[in-house]
Amino acid sequence: MRWSESFFPTLRDDPADAEAVSHKLLVRAGFVRQLMSGAYSLLPLGQRVWLKIVAILRHEMGAIGAQEFRLPALHPAEVWQRSGRWSSVGDEMFRVKDRRGADIALGMTHEEIFATLAGELRSYKQLPQIWYQIQTKFRDEARPKSGLLRVREFTMKDSYSFDLDDAGLDRAFQRHFEAYRRIFLRCGLDTLAVEASVGAMGGSASVEFMVPSAAGEDRIACCSSCGYAANVEKATSASSAVEDGPGLHRG
Repeated sequence: MRWSESFFPTLRDDPADAEAVSHKLLVRAGFVRQLMSGAYSLLPLGQRVWLKIVAILRHEMGAIGAQEFRLPALHPAEVWQRSGRWSSVGDEMFRVKDRRGADIALGMTHEEIFATLAGELRSYKQLPQIWYQIQTKFRDEARPKSGLLRVREFTMKDSYSFDLDDAGLDRAFQRHFEAYRRIFLRCGLDTLAVEASVGAMGGSASVEFMVPSAAGEDRIACCSSCGYAANVEKATSASSAVEDGPGLHRG
């Protein structure tokens, strides 16, 4: 395609509503345009980047034996009610009614839907399984901000493993951990893996990959000596051993 026939709308000045450097650059360079608060259009350059990232994700997930799905973004309320999260999630979930008055959710995550499909696994001999998808998600953020860092419509790669026992779950967790390391390295990101809260999903452990940024909203505690790193909402500390000195005696 000729440059003269390409759509690369660049801007000389920063957009008035942009605060994060990444947001300013993406808009000025013609990668994205904001449609409304928390919703962005990917322009041709942005779409090219998106496709390259997706290709990396698919390659690395395939390397650990993961199978790709594509699940609906529209979810019937019943599946969320069975898990108890229809009421517990709160206002972050977009809820609508169809023409028959049935309650529908716009998928903010897909644990319930994958779990429904997993009901078709008929034997332990079919385990382990690793399933993933790259799909549009919706979250009604109270304060969309910082360009693409906090939005109401976004693309997520989510992955799930189904295992026979805890040992299998640990192996799947480690395989994902190593795959994510490779993904971030291939994307040119220098990440730090930190302990994190398990959140609404629960579980025994959670790891977040952090990239230092002035526009970031999370804080971490880390130690350069022992290698400990955790989100501050999860971080713990240990007091150094103290030796008692000579005792004091009253006369």
